[in-house]
Amino acid sequence: MNAASDPGAKILAIANQKGGVGKTTTAINLATALAACDKRVLILDTDPQGNATTGLGVSREAIGTTSYDVLVDGAPIVEAVLGTQVPNLWILPGSVDLAGAELELASALAREFRLRNALAAISGAYDFILIDCPPSLNLLTVNALTAASGVLVPLQCEYYALEGLSQLLKTIDLVKQNLNPILEIEGVVLTMYDRRNNLCDMVAADVRRHFGPRVFDTVIPRNVRLSEAPSHGKPALLYALRCSGSQAYIQLAGELLRRHQPANEAAEPPAEQRETA
Repeated sequence: MNAASDPGAKILAIANQKGGVGKTTTAINLATALAACDKRVLILDTDPQGNATTGLGVSREAIGTTSYDVLVDGAPIVEAVLGTQVPNLWILPGSVDLAGAELELASALAREFRLRNALAAISGAYDFILIDCPPSLNLLTVNALTAASGVLVPLQCEYYALEGLSQLLKTIDLVKQNLNPILEIEGVVLTMYDRRNNLCDMVAADVRRHFGPRVFDTVIPRNVRLSEAPSHGKPALLYALRCSGSQAYIQLAGELLRRHQPANEAAEPPAEQRETA
């Protein structure tokens, strides 16, 4: 079965070749919010830094098989997936070994399809699979784009934000043409928004002009609690539920669910989580 077309799982690559845009923060907290809405969610940590793994409080001692082993050595993915402190949320942990995966996969058979083939065995067990990509357009990111049906692009509200997107969009087009014809841009998420800064409003307006309805209505604010949470090994939604950052990710999850559920089905997060920060 082709994982990217499996109706049992919506597979989203969270990608931006620019670092520090809130990519891993989005992966962790969007996944947590979706899990709180009774969705079964799997995060794939394919970033050599492994921040999604540590950000969910997964200890080194608990990690056996990693995404490196799955991609490079063909280890069964079902043996690598770990539970987390969040109900309904699992993770395929990352590893620093991924830094060398580019060279090791260079001559591998079907190297662009390693992740898609691995996911075929388990994608039906989840509602959403979120792939936290490395901050570069390398073979790991191409594997994620080949496995996914949509790309979620976190975009920092800063002056050079749009300039950095051009290469990502070219890569998405190339992958769609040659490897994965169903790949689409799921949406752009504006992150690190500071309402005190007029430049943020200008950037947001510019992004919406370029991408129209593909830009999510929800904007993720610059928020201290979002930055603190990973050092405690928790998603912000567990660390500080009522902060503005956590509430924004809850709203983003609701918006994402509304995009993918029939009009007659409710997609709102639980009422107790929709309190204003």
